[in-house]
Amino acid sequence: MSLKQKVLALKNSKVKELVNKRLKEFSEKNEKSNDEWYSELCFCILTANSRAKTAINIQNELGYKGFFEKNQQELEKIISKNKHRFSSMKSRYLISARKHKEIKSKIKKLIPLGQEAVRNDLAISILGIGLKEASHFLRNIGFFELAILDRHILALLKENEYITEVPKTLTKKEYYRIEKIFQNIASELGMSSAELDLYMWYMRTGEVLK
Repeated sequence: MSLKQKVLALKNSKVKELVNKRLKEFSEKNEKSNDEWYSELCFCILTANSRAKTAINIQNELGYKGFFEKNQQELEKIISKNKHRFSSMKSRYLISARKHKEIKSKIKKLIPLGQEAVRNDLAISILGIGLKEASHFLRNIGFFELAILDRHILALLKENEYITEVPKTLTKKEYYRIEKIFQNIASELGMSSAELDLYMWYMRTGEVLK
C-alpha cells in the first residue's frame, strides 16, 4: 500500500475525528489572545530536540505567565524536572523570546506577505526557532500551508521513496526542496499540509498531538 493509500485509509477511519478535532483547535487558536500565541511559541521552542509530550507537560505547568515571568533559573529547574535534555539552553531561549512578547501583532503585520515569509522572519529573529519550529508554531496558531519536517515525517518520506535519505542536516535549500515534495502529496490528496502532517504523524506514533 502506498503512502497516499495509507493516508486515505486513515481518513476513512476513526482517526479522521481526531485529526479534525486537532485542526479545529489550531484554527480556534488563531482567534486567541497574544498570551496564547506567546505560550505556543515557547512550546515550539521546547519541542526542538525533544519529545512533543515533554514540551506539552512543560507548557501545561508554566503557561503564559510562567513562560514570561519566571527567571532563567526557575525555568531551567522546571524544564529539567520534566526530563528535557537541554534545560539550560532552552531556558536561555525562553528568556530571549521575551523580546518578542507581542508575537501576535508581529505576525499579523507580516502575514499579508505570505506564510513562508512569516516563517523566514521567525527563523531569523527568534533564538531557538528554525524553519521546522517556525512551521510548527504557525500550524499551531492556525496557518496550514507549511510543512513541519521532523524526524517522523522525513522517515516516512524516505520509507516511501519520496526522498533517498533522511538528511543529517536540513539546510534551507534542502528544507524547501523536501517541503515542496510534501506539499505536492498534500495537494494530490486534497489536503492542507497541516492535515497531511497529522495523518503521517499518527502513522509513526499512533497519536495526534499538537
